Amino acid sequence: MKIINKSSLPLGGFAGLKETRLVVDNKVGGNSDTWNGLGSFIYLADANFLPLGETHMHPHRELDVISIMLKGRVRHEGSLGHGKMLDVNQVQAQRAGGEGFTHNEINPDIEENRMLQLWVLPEISGMTANYKTYNPKKNELTRVYGGDKSNTDTLDSQTIIEVAMLDQGQSIAKQGDFLAYITGGEAELNGQLVSDGDLVRGNNLELTSKNAELHLTLVTTLK
Repeated sequence: MKIINKSSLPLGGFAGLKETRLVVDNKVGGNSDTWNGLGSFIYLADANFLPLGETHMHPHRELDVISIMLKGRVRHEGSLGHGKMLDVNQVQAQRAGGEGFTHNEINPDIEENRMLQLWVLPEISGMTANYKTYNPKKNELTRVYGGDKSNTDTLDSQTIIEVAMLDQGQSIAKQGDFLAYITGGEAELNGQLVSDGDLVRGNNLELTSKNAELHLTLVTTLK
């Protein structure tokens, strides 16, 4: 099992946000500072929007973008889901496909917020643009991305992204290779203590929360 903490990586950013990039896959120009992803998952950034900060309108094409709100909120503007407010613990999944989309994420508040952004490469080019939002339930894994085409609840992919908000003593288990990102608390993961900002790569996850504020973002694959 390998662990990297965001504090060991450089702080960057653009426009109205600052961010730490933990996963930038070699497929999209990553280097030795960051990790490769898993499956088609290629990018993970832990970002704080400045008060009233925004990304400004920008385009994506042939990319799936998953945003996970950890603190505060953002207002979403663009060609998909225009006007949607993403509140704390909500998740937004956008598929650019062949059509592409433009969007701007705006912090409407005078305090910094915190959001994770993950990118996944589509397995088939030219797909139709799509937009979904999720309200994960407490103390269980909620799938917010991936699965076969027969399941219309999530954007289809062999790469699976799940999130969980866990009370103290709650446990999660998952078989197979995984990438797990820990925020907001501490947990015991495969016998080791992990805490906010730890990205973990391993096999056969067994995790138990040590407090009532743990947030887990988990990437696995169907294959």
